[in-house]
Amino acid sequence: MEDKKLDLNSVIGIVLIIGIFLWMMYQNKPSEAQLAAEKAKKELVAKEAQAKAVAVKSVETPAAIVAGDSTQLAGLQKTLGGFAYSATLPSAKNDVTTIENDFVLLKIANKGGYIVEATLKNFEKFEKKSGKLVSLIKDNNADLNIQLQTNDNRVLNTKDLYFEPTLTKVGADQILSMKLKAGANEYLEYKYILKPKDYMVGFDVRTQGLNKVLNTSKPLDLQWDLKTFRSEKSISYENRYTEIRFQYEEGKHDYVADGENKEESPEKVDYIAFKQHFFTSILLTNTPFVKASLKSHKLVVDETKDTIFTKDLRANVPLAFQNGELDYKMSWYFGPTDYATLKAYDKDIEKIVPLGWGIFGWINKFIFIPLFGFLTGGISYGIAIIIFTILIKIAMSPITYKSFLSQAKMKVLRPDITELGEKFKKDPMKKQQETMKLYNKAGVNPMAGCIPALIQIPFMYASFQFFPSAFELRQQGFLWADDLSSFDSIYKLPFHIPLYGDHISLFPILAAVAIFFYMKMTSGDQQMAAPQQEGMPDMAKMMKIMIYVSPIMMLIFFNTYGAGLSLYNFISNLITIGIMFVIKNYIVDSDKIHAQIQENKLKEPKKPGKFQQRLQEAMDQAEAQKAKKK
Repeated sequence: MEDKKLDLNSVIGIVLIIGIFLWMMYQNKPSEAQLAAEKAKKELVAKEAQAKAVAVKSVETPAAIVAGDSTQLAGLQKTLGGFAYSATLPSAKNDVTTIENDFVLLKIANKGGYIVEATLKNFEKFEKKSGKLVSLIKDNNADLNIQLQTNDNRVLNTKDLYFEPTLTKVGADQILSMKLKAGANEYLEYKYILKPKDYMVGFDVRTQGLNKVLNTSKPLDLQWDLKTFRSEKSISYENRYTEIRFQYEEGKHDYVADGENKEESPEKVDYIAFKQHFFTSILLTNTPFVKASLKSHKLVVDETKDTIFTKDLRANVPLAFQNGELDYKMSWYFGPTDYATLKAYDKDIEKIVPLGWGIFGWINKFIFIPLFGFLTGGISYGIAIIIFTILIKIAMSPITYKSFLSQAKMKVLRPDITELGEKFKKDPMKKQQETMKLYNKAGVNPMAGCIPALIQIPFMYASFQFFPSAFELRQQGFLWADDLSSFDSIYKLPFHIPLYGDHISLFPILAAVAIFFYMKMTSGDQQMAAPQQEGMPDMAKMMKIMIYVSPIMMLIFFNTYGAGLSLYNFISNLITIGIMFVIKNYIVDSDKIHAQIQENKLKEPKKPGKFQQRLQEAMDQAEAQKAKKK
């Protein structure tokens, strides 16, 4: 009976203990907030563990491939030879590294190690506020490749191989090293150095320890190709000024002709410029290239369809080994074709701006560029062109005066010259002799009207080189023209006219009207001043034709030219008309000139000038030969 009671008490005790334990557990149960915190902690620990696992895996992968996966390495070596190592690195993927400053943004690809994007951050395509920045390189329009000749008779292209990038900073300079590795310490390196606020990018090419991998007995070929993007409103105008320019043989400068498949092969080349109208890509080298093969191919066949690219430009240069290694200090320039910007680098690259040769270039460099640069400070570029034109025409006005004065004198002598023509109608040589004597006696130089005109020609030609090259006019508006560097269209035609285009520009029309009235105003005096010479073309008829031909040519050819040049010609002809009007009506007095000539006839004739003397001697000799034959 006692045992049974004991068993019952034991059961009751156990139940009480379990109840107390359960009650204590219930009282110590964590809150909902505590449970959430615990769950988050567990998830964080799990993520950290996973990240560590991935990191360990990425570090160990190359070693595993090199050391363990002999089959994969052997397969890579069959195609890449010594450069199979580069394909086993984590950088063997299609990534890019970006370096930029306030002026340019550059993207360099692991594959090939070259620049796959070069964007100018302060310039827009086509027109202001277009939202499209000018990109010289983008969307696979450029290649940079070195053909590697290996000791095992392979030909590899760097553009197909993977480089390892390392980006560092030295002060404010960004330095990007791209290494194509054949081993831990054997590589081909491209080093890019970008400074703040600079269009110039340092570009070093060197090798280390590759003499056992590469055939160093002959140079490697560096190939640079670029299909130039259209960046301006007029593709025909831009295409006209897109070309390869280069400096060679210690300072000589030249270019590859325009057209299809044009080539040049200069030697001792200092730089190669793939020049577009207003922007340029230039490869410069401190060690001149022994030789270069340069090719230019025009891509614009139909301007209504070929609207993306202008030309396909290619350069091939040899890179020579020194003591079994390459070591070239080079530079890239990606920026505007602006004379002042280029000249500031003191590397002769401003020569790529086509300012004309000889005296035409001197006029642009020493007169037009400094004067226009001075005028453009603080005023609109259209007003600057007008003031610029006025100053040039005022400076040339003494020459214009002398030219017109000579015409006036010849006009007074015309009756006497006509009389001589009738008197010696059957003896042209005698007529010429007597005419020269009349000029000398009257104190008139028949060449005085030609020389001033010849002096003005260089300034006129220089303007045709200056305005298309004036980068500062780009996207600068004036009156109805929204871009003085391109045509000023006022009406879009529904069709295309050969040579003329598919639009109507107003400034060329105004320039054509001005030149018509200028020629109309001066042709009469020229015809009266210069009588018809026997055996010579009828100048009067030619002048009448030119009165109409010149304005038509102005309309046709200037319709697609920059509005700045048309504005200059319009103002120039307008001012010339005004100057001629003032000279003719208020300065030159025909009656006084006539009286002076009559007075000169009574005096002893002046000693003829050297030119007149030689001309007279030549005519005398001809007359003597004629007399002997008789």
